[in-house]
Amino acid sequence: QGQLVESGGGLVQAGGSVRLSCVDSGRTLSTKNMGWFRQAPGKEREFVAAISRTGPSVHYASFVRGRFTISRDNTQNTVFLQMNSLKPEDTAVYYCAASKFYPVVGAQRYDSWGQGTQVTVSS
Repeated sequence: QGQLVESGGGLVQAGGSVRLSCVDSGRTLSTKNMGWFRQAPGKEREFVAAISRTGPSVHYASFVRGRFTISRDNTQNTVFLQMNSLKPEDTAVYYCAASKFYPVVGAQRYDSWGQGTQVTVSS
């Protein structure tokens, strides 16, 4: 079974943009519903966005709607999270995860996870 590997995090100023990527090294992304979560220091992991296997259906947490866009390219075994208009409160480690179900916002319904990528938004 392959691994999920995130990339694209870093330091960005408030109002800026970052694009996160998550690659499925097992090249089975097309069989999986995917989600992005984040975890800030001292806080619980929270749902950000989800996308169905073939991509036409997406679901967002209310706090990101209009700023973040989840997408996928199954030919590249990659799911993306485009984050615009970033705020300091978006600072967190961002994780991608795979699920048999869609749409799900609970982390317990996701059965494989990447290692996370840090996004830090400075004010």
